[in-house]
Amino acid sequence: MPKIMSLDELNLSKQKLFQKRNQEASGGISYVTVSMASCGIAAGSRETMQALLTHIETNHMQGIVVAKTGCIGYCDHEPIVQVRRGNEPNVVYGGVTPEVARRILNEHVCSGKIIGEHVLAV
Repeated sequence: MPKIMSLDELNLSKQKLFQKRNQEASGGISYVTVSMASCGIAAGSRETMQALLTHIETNHMQGIVVAKTGCIGYCDHEPIVQVRRGNEPNVVYGGVTPEVARRILNEHVCSGKIIGEHVLAV
């Protein structure tokens, strides 16, 4: 990535990233993001992340991008997983064990059913 030297370049880069994300979203790409700051790791985020990756690979799931992020401020609800399906709003899940992670993939990412008992924010 080239070095950004001005506010105009930063805004242009941001605009291009949003356009790319919107194109991917309209193409049916789902994003699953796991909070992997020290608070999340201490609460089991590594195991949750591994469960997501293993389940996706084992079940040959397509169109799912898994990423990690830092702390999002819900430390007492870790492990945290955020899901964005296509152009739908972000859903933030808390207390995501490996079992809940697999449910999120099967029920929310694949079928569109939000798992209400684990939702922190929409």
